[in-house]
Amino acid sequence: MENINNVTEFVFLGLSENLEVEEVCFVVFSSFYTVILLGNLLIMLTVYTGNLFKSPMYFFLNYLSFVDICYSSVTAPKMIVDLLAKNKTISYDGCMLQLFWVHFFGCTEIFILTVMAYDRYVAICRPLHYMTIMDRDKCNKMMLGTWVGGFLHSLIQVALVVQLPFCGPNEIDHYFCDVHPVLKLACTDTYVVGVVVTANSGTIALGSFVILLISYTVILVTLRKQSPDGRRKALSTCGSHIAVVIIFFGPCTFMYMRPDTTFSEDKMVAVFYTLITPMLNPLIYTMRNAEVKTAMKKLLHGKGSISYEFKIAMHQL
Repeated sequence: MENINNVTEFVFLGLSENLEVEEVCFVVFSSFYTVILLGNLLIMLTVYTGNLFKSPMYFFLNYLSFVDICYSSVTAPKMIVDLLAKNKTISYDGCMLQLFWVHFFGCTEIFILTVMAYDRYVAICRPLHYMTIMDRDKCNKMMLGTWVGGFLHSLIQVALVVQLPFCGPNEIDHYFCDVHPVLKLACTDTYVVGVVVTANSGTIALGSFVILLISYTVILVTLRKQSPDGRRKALSTCGSHIAVVIIFFGPCTFMYMRPDTTFSEDKMVAVFYTLITPMLNPLIYTMRNAEVKTAMKKLLHGKGSISYEFKIAMHQL
C-alpha cells in the first residue's frame, strides 16, 4: 500500500476546553517548569562545586537532573504557550521530532534509574569492592549505554509511526505528540504497529522494574545485617531512590504497558510524569540526602555571584 500523507500539521485538543481552567493551568504549570529548571540546575551545580562528582551515585544523579530538564523541556514550553493560544498546532515534522525526544529522554531516565539502583546494590552489598566495580570508566560506559538504549528505543517508536499514512483527521486528543494518540489518526489498520509499540515500551518498563525490584529486595535483606546507624543511612539514600522509582514508573506503567488504547485520564497522567516527577526529583534527593543538603548549604551560603543569584532565585520560589 502506498504511503499517502496529506497531513502537514496536527492540532492539539489540549488539557481542557474551559478557558478559566487553562488560565489557572498556565500559572500553575509555568511555576512547575520554573521549579524544574532551577531545582535540577541547582542539583547539577551542587554536584560540580561540592566535589561530589567523583562519587558514582552523584555522577548518575547529575545526569538524572540533566535528563529531567531535557525531558520536561520537550513538552512543557509548548504546552504552557498553547494554554493561552487559540490554535494549538504543530507541524508534522515537529510532531515526529517531539515524539522522538519524549521517548528518548523518557527511556534514558528509566535506564539511569536502573543504573542508580545497581550502584546502591554494589555500595551496600559489596562495599569493599565498590570503588573497583564502580570506577569512572565503568560509570562512563554505563552512562553511554543509557543514552544508546534510549536512542534505539525512540528510533524504533518513530520508525513505526512515520511509515503510516495520515490522510484525514489531524486532531490529537493530547497536549503533545505521543505514540498512542497519533496512531489513532492513521488511515490504516495499526493493530500490528500497536502491538510492536507496546512490546517495545513494555519490555523496557517491565524489565527495568523487575531489575529495580530485585535490587532493592536484596538491599533490604542485606540491611538487616548492618548496624542501626549504617542501616539508617542506607535507608535514607535508598528511600529517595525508591520514591523516585514509584512516582515515575507508576504513570509510565499505566501509559505504556497496555494495548494500543487511549483513555480520558491519559493527559493528566502524562502531566504527572512529564512535569510533576521532574519537579519532585530535586526535592526528594535533597530532603532525603544529608550529603547533598550539606553541599547545597555550602553553595548557597558561599561567596560569589553564582551563589548570590541562586539565593535570589530560591527566595523568589
